[in-house]
Amino acid sequence: MSGSNRRRALVWLAKIIVSAALLALLFSRVDVATLWAHARNASPGWLAASIGVYLVMVVLSAWRWGVLLEAAGVALPAGRLIASFLVATFFNNFLPSNIGGDVVRIADTARPAESKTIAALIVLADRGVGLLGLLTVAALGASFAEQLPGTGIVGPSILWLLLAAGLAALALLLWRPGALILLLRPIQRLHQEWVGEQLEKLEGLLVRLRRSPGAIGLCFSGAIVVQLVLVSFYFAIAISLGVPIAFWQLALIVPMTFLAQMLPVSMNGFGVREATFAYYFTRMGLRIEQALLVSFVGAAMMMVFSLSGAAAYLARGRRPVDTEA
Repeated sequence: MSGSNRRRALVWLAKIIVSAALLALLFSRVDVATLWAHARNASPGWLAASIGVYLVMVVLSAWRWGVLLEAAGVALPAGRLIASFLVATFFNNFLPSNIGGDVVRIADTARPAESKTIAALIVLADRGVGLLGLLTVAALGASFAEQLPGTGIVGPSILWLLLAAGLAALALLLWRPGALILLLRPIQRLHQEWVGEQLEKLEGLLVRLRRSPGAIGLCFSGAIVVQLVLVSFYFAIAISLGVPIAFWQLALIVPMTFLAQMLPVSMNGFGVREATFAYYFTRMGLRIEQALLVSFVGAAMMMVFSLSGAAAYLARGRRPVDTEA
């Protein structure tokens, strides 16, 4: 085994250990039999509703991605983008990494964009705008939930400051794209010609996006709506399980769990997600069992839904289109 493969294997092993340790700690504090009994009593109607809500979230996410693509001069049918997003959702849920879905989206749009670099940058921009939407909903949730117990160590003021910093960074990138290119110039030493070409593509994309402020505003608004729909998904899960929690409390918890899962310390967020749910639920006077139920059932419903992405992938009869950078 080469040195790089050994390091990769050690990293995955460490992530598995972290996930297993966190889950073992949480399960040591609950009655598993009671947990399973509550899970079996979940309302089928509300679980079905949660699947429908998740579909709405995927459609809106694909639309937001399409708005960015169109602003960059890449127009694709909505159905094609939704199908690509479904496949990406499947890969995100069933591969030991959250970037597998991004690879699918990049491959699916590289040829229409006439560049893998442009396709990748648009997906990266979509991720960035999504993060701003997540921070917005988290800040709103923290502000509303401040009147309720258990807002946690990250209060609304910190979240609003992070959001303001993110929006300022976005404005700076669009208003002065040349400043970013100037900062990145030193990496041209790695490969003068190739890196130079990629930096030109980056600057060109930022200029295009700057000329479409309406598209950027739509994407940001869409990102907020997507996060609110995702909170609604978990709210439906909580109702199905009879967990007494307010929507705005979940509007704080759900974004915080996704922020925690961005830390590259676990396998697909397992353990970290459950620990974050447990932290906030117990601060709000709820039980760890209820936190684990909402987290696990939510993850299970996502995985069930993402099987539609597997069907969409098999229906293609081929792999995503590839092209040169």
